[in-house]
Amino acid sequence: MSVVSLLGVNVLNNPAKFTDKYEFEITFECLESLQKDLEWKLTYVGSATSDQYDQELDSLLVGPIPVGVNKFVFEADAPDTKRIPDAEILGVTVILLTCAYDGREFVRVGYYVNNEYESDELNADPPAKPIIEKIRRNVLAEKPRVTRFAIKWDSEASAPPEFPPEQPEADLVADEEEYGADELREEEEEEEELADVDGAATETAGEETGEKDLDMHGVENGDGEAEGDNGVEEDEMSEDGSVDIEGESDEDIDEDEVEGEAAEGDEMEVDNEKAADTAKSSAVVAH
Repeated sequence: MSVVSLLGVNVLNNPAKFTDKYEFEITFECLESLQKDLEWKLTYVGSATSDQYDQELDSLLVGPIPVGVNKFVFEADAPDTKRIPDAEILGVTVILLTCAYDGREFVRVGYYVNNEYESDELNADPPAKPIIEKIRRNVLAEKPRVTRFAIKWDSEASAPPEFPPEQPEADLVADEEEYGADELREEEEEEEELADVDGAATETAGEETGEKDLDMHGVENGDGEAEGDNGVEEDEMSEDGSVDIEGESDEDIDEDEVEGEAAEGDEMEVDNEKAADTAKSSAVVAH
């Protein structure tokens, strides 16, 4: 369980000029007294192809932290355009707001940022060298990406099972009151809807395949009814594998079949008598 929970982040000056400061109103809750300060940082991602252009815009130590709900304003300078490639200044990029305790990051909030010119003419035909003073930024504050990490706080009892944790493996399970929980629930609901659609399609395909298999497996008799491989309907088969013919009427049994069965019965009686005589002889000899 995290000792500090991020409850909300409000981007105060948005949209704004590219050169304006970033301003965030941050609300968090502390469940117990902490021995050290919280360190907040804001990082600007200068390029999508390499992290060498990332800039730490500012950092702030907050403390001592009282138990309960706390709120403060975090300001950070705009990025240095000299450290950003000209081709990467315009367009969409990312800023990362992070918080760490004793050097261990436990929460990260990512925002998309769209940088474009204020006029449609410049956006339609941007100059080769960006005109920084005419560029405005728009932080997509409605869709933050919140990532949480399990860390050790002041006591060993608060340490996760594997300490220190692998930072890329984030704990994305958000409490209902935590910041970003609504966005996470929306993503989960969308994934469940897609899974339901895929399941329904698979079930329909399975039913169609099953009907085809039955058509291929069954053999049509003279009346066009499907039968099994042995030509007998499955509901007439008893548990021991024999066929129940009691339900057949006398009209369905040929006279030749009756005579044949009678003849077979006589032969079986003769064989039984011979077997009995042989058994008696064997018993006398053995005595």
